[in-house]
Amino acid sequence: MATYIVGDIQGCCDELQQLLTMADFDPACDELWLTGDLVARGPKSLQTLRFVKGLGDSAKVVLGNHDLHLLAIHQGIHRNKERDQLTDLLNAPDCDELLKWLRLQPLLLRHPEFDFVMVHAGISPQWTIPQAEKYAQEVELELHSENYKQLLEDMYGNHPQSWDEQLQDIERLRFIINVFTRMRYCFLDGSLEFENKLAPEQTDSGSLKPWFEINTLDQSSEILFGHWAALLGKVSKNGVYGLDTGCVWGNSLTMLRWQDKKQFSLACPVHSE
Repeated sequence: MATYIVGDIQGCCDELQQLLTMADFDPACDELWLTGDLVARGPKSLQTLRFVKGLGDSAKVVLGNHDLHLLAIHQGIHRNKERDQLTDLLNAPDCDELLKWLRLQPLLLRHPEFDFVMVHAGISPQWTIPQAEKYAQEVELELHSENYKQLLEDMYGNHPQSWDEQLQDIERLRFIINVFTRMRYCFLDGSLEFENKLAPEQTDSGSLKPWFEINTLDQSSEILFGHWAALLGKVSKNGVYGLDTGCVWGNSLTMLRWQDKKQFSLACPVHSE
């Protein structure tokens, strides 16, 4: 059995299937781990969700910011924008079933055999990895409850920027969600910065660093993530793997086979502006 980890799909279902064919992926004996953002901006979000859900236990998914935003659109909290190319999905007869499945996916996954964890955006350098696992479960509990719509409505915002164990209610949950689904840069004390989406070589490292370069980062397990297309998979820290290489933006879709660390890459056409 092989374990494959693939970066953000964002509705690029054809490219995903081509990459799996290239790697001889067999859902009967292999596992596909997906770093989140299955949907939005690409042309086939509906087909992507149907395909991944159809893989059953062979697919392991964490939620990304676009996945959570889709859930909020479905609940009428935000407007469906044409550029996200979600209309076919939202009008599909199986939309409710697909989005219930999506809502029940976790924010963090630990592999039961290999010593790695997978998240969408990253793990706060203000946390240990065991703490991150615990905090992810706090949000998941709310997402799985009957009150999930209130969480989706209140999750938007950039504050608080720094972790405090005494944080409560939506401020606590919002910080946790922002870490797992939106984080790129941190200030040097580990607090969050949300405006900069550039690559590190285009950023003043005297005040900001990628979350994985903050020296308090817990590396007791290896970390796999997506989300940050501008990195193009270039991560400076050993044991941290960035897998979003901007498929939807016309770069490539990247997948890692964990057992031998072989990377599979597929050049992609531009799907989003």
